[in-house]
Amino acid sequence: MRRAVLCGYYGMGNGGDEALLATLLQMLPKDIQPLVLSASPRATENLHQVEASDRYSVFTLISELKRSDLFVWGGGSLMQDATSARNPIYYGGIMGLAQGLGLQTYAWAQGVGPLKRKLSKWIARRAFQGCTSVSVRDRQSAQLLADWQIESVVAPDPVWALDATPINMHRDLSKPRVAVVLRSHSALTTCHLATITEALQKLQLQTNAEILLIPFQPSQDKAIAQAICDSLNENMPNRSQIIIQKDPRRLKGIFNGVDLTIAMRLHGLIMAAAEGSNCSAISYDPKVSYLMQDLGISGWELEALPDDAQSLTDAWVDQLENRDQFLSDRVQKLKQQALIHQKIFG
Repeated sequence: MRRAVLCGYYGMGNGGDEALLATLLQMLPKDIQPLVLSASPRATENLHQVEASDRYSVFTLISELKRSDLFVWGGGSLMQDATSARNPIYYGGIMGLAQGLGLQTYAWAQGVGPLKRKLSKWIARRAFQGCTSVSVRDRQSAQLLADWQIESVVAPDPVWALDATPINMHRDLSKPRVAVVLRSHSALTTCHLATITEALQKLQLQTNAEILLIPFQPSQDKAIAQAICDSLNENMPNRSQIIIQKDPRRLKGIFNGVDLTIAMRLHGLIMAAAEGSNCSAISYDPKVSYLMQDLGISGWELEALPDDAQSLTDAWVDQLENRDQFLSDRVQKLKQQALIHQKIFG
């Protein structure tokens, strides 16, 4: 058996990152024994049935690296400084340590950038240059690495290929089911939130839809979901509910049977489309805009969201009534292509 240390944004309560970890564990060769660096090691062990260790303990980290053969950056936008300048320093530092100790190092399913600072770019370039193999999840990341003369394999986000666990949820098949996946963001202003809430109220009145509010990272997203849910239930009691699901396989399974998903979060859109839901995006980040283009789904840039609630409602009603007949073909292709990430392990 080869021993591998897996490093990512794990144990933070983020459904998308936990889905990336679940997919990585699903794709790892059978002869690799993983150890996950996590902010909540016990929670990670319980959720994924895998050995985990504290990502903040330097002594434990060095000890684990010394008795391992591989190091894997496990997916997502790790090397970016938009959310924090510390990200490249932390992840680049651990990658550099692993390379210095002679481990085979893999950057798996990475979304590289944005990198605004010179130091961030230098750290990222050095880290990727030392990797045994690199896969990225979008063409823009591949181009950035190519500019640095670094080869990479390009494939869709691996969560397309995550095995979903079906969820048995009672529903009235005569009424549409709509999922809403929003997240806190500086550009999601009080005015934008009020417009979205009003548009969802109008959508319910026109279609009698059941609305599922799904916070992917409850510590950040639940307050928004609760505010919308309370407003909706004032008008139409018991037609809206909040669903919190920690298991990423079950989280993906929730979207099976959802007619329309309105989402900001990238993995909300991916999970929904993978399970057969029509999608409408509200993009706060280039990675979401890239997905809109690649998948051919409609939506808005968050900062350009219409002020008129009825225009949002009309667009969502149209998507409920007029299903994209070719979406399933594009989704099946993406699911197959996502398996390419598995090949970097040889």
